[in-house]
Amino acid sequence: MKLWVLGSGSAGNAVLIECGESRVLVDAGFGTRTIAARLRTIGVAPASIEACIITHEHGDHVSGAAAGARKWGWALYASEGTVAASDELREAQCARVPVGDSVMLSRMTLTTYSIPHDAASPIGVRVASTSSGACAVVCTDLGYATESVRQLCDEADVLVLESNHDTGMLHAGPYPPSVQARIASRHGHLSNRASAALARDVVHANLAHVVLAHLSERCNDHGIAHQCMTEALRRTRFRGTTSVALQHGVVGPFLPRATRAAQGAQFALAL
Repeated sequence: MKLWVLGSGSAGNAVLIECGESRVLVDAGFGTRTIAARLRTIGVAPASIEACIITHEHGDHVSGAAAGARKWGWALYASEGTVAASDELREAQCARVPVGDSVMLSRMTLTTYSIPHDAASPIGVRVASTSSGACAVVCTDLGYATESVRQLCDEADVLVLESNHDTGMLHAGPYPPSVQARIASRHGHLSNRASAALARDVVHANLAHVVLAHLSERCNDHGIAHQCMTEALRRTRFRGTTSVALQHGVVGPFLPRATRAAQGAQFALAL
């Protein structure tokens, strides 16, 4: 399993996950030209992507999905509420996935989890390799850590987790009070501190990477977010890496620990 963040933030979001020859996008919030250019930097052909699953209907997560499906033949998936809220997804005949259900691809399983955000039926996504059991989690655009969110993040090998804003910078920033309140609400976005607390609670021995995502360009700072997370994880058993996703560039690849590959090989031999 390999994971790249093609870009993350209010200007667009997309995460590529690969298991062998099977590839899936979680969100496609960029135009097709940008998606193709970002994929080109890592040597991936857009038409080699098997499917794209959309977490919710906001433009920075969905804007390139329907066009990508038409151009490159992707299968599209989203929750029933998300499809109902998006004309483009309905016209693209996006498959509707009940929240809590899974989608089987050729070499991976996508499982959806309910998350709290100001959208019709937002989801977080867990992608598991059917050969090794390794899993990557994409958990962004949420106001707080519900029990469903904790289940989503539990036992992840690679965790892409929202760390949207620094609380002090949000309150001192350029947004009017109503927008500040929405961002900080229980259906808004995770602060650095809330993100760090959630990551600390779900740390386990196999967690190889925590990737901070959806950082605000106006109310956060990469160094502040990274420091907040590393300080929270310092006294845990976390021995992996902490990275920050970029809005305008690709980061990765992020891989599970080598022990996961060995476990997958043992499982294949047992079969």
